Amino acid sequence: MTTTRVAVPGLAGEILAGYGDRVRVHDLYDEAGASVYHDLAAADTTEIRELTRAVRAVPGPVLELAAGSGRLTLPLLALGRAVTALELKESMVALLKERLAEAPAGIGARCTVVQGDMTAFALGARFAAVVLGTTSVSLLDADGRAGLYRAVRAHLAPGGRFLLSTVDVADDGADLDLEASGASGRRYRMIEHWRAGQEVREVTVLAPEREIPQTGPVPVFTTAIRVLPPDDLTRELASAGLRVVARHPLPAASARHTGVLLEAEAA
Repeated sequence: MTTTRVAVPGLAGEILAGYGDRVRVHDLYDEAGASVYHDLAAADTTEIRELTRAVRAVPGPVLELAAGSGRLTLPLLALGRAVTALELKESMVALLKERLAEAPAGIGARCTVVQGDMTAFALGARFAAVVLGTTSVSLLDADGRAGLYRAVRAHLAPGGRFLLSTVDVADDGADLDLEASGASGRRYRMIEHWRAGQEVREVTVLAPEREIPQTGPVPVFTTAIRVLPPDDLTRELASAGLRVVARHPLPAASARHTGVLLEAEAA
């Protein structure tokens, strides 16, 4: 979806107001946003070490959910495992297939790419590990998460592990405003708006001010991410028959974020 008029809260809204009708807003996960997401994700090594270490402990095939453009897929394949990568967005599936085709011989052959919904899938197989990284569980509402948990339980092999990451957020009274570099070297300005008690945090991505031309469209990419503290998610998983057996701290993306990798098994 693209629009020139959209309600963007907080600091990001104030900044975009200065560009008036030049603003072109896209969803970060739509066709236009896919290349931006991929560029940022490819440069992000957060949780890769912790996830691959946990997967090593459970030999067998791996199912990766919300695989995106392959930020975690390729490191999982590097473990020598067979990986099934499930992704909903057609644009992301295309990027993932391109990366697999460019990978060293043999690696791509061990990956099965499936376009599907992580809240409702039936693959007719069971896996030693089901992986949901990049805090992607936060993209789902309560009904979506319930569907996810049912599908995960149906696909876990005996003794298998469900590995998912989440982030807790502290309210410091201000919007987070930082710059990040993509794998291409391109710089991005990322602004997060969240206040204590709000269900979602709004993230806006655009070019740094110094790189926005004086004329022409200003591309902006937005997404809304739910806040799911680890304790809340642990209780929710338990209600769905998935018992958390370990918590692994993750490197902090900023002072206001606390990342945790949860490791669960079928109760």
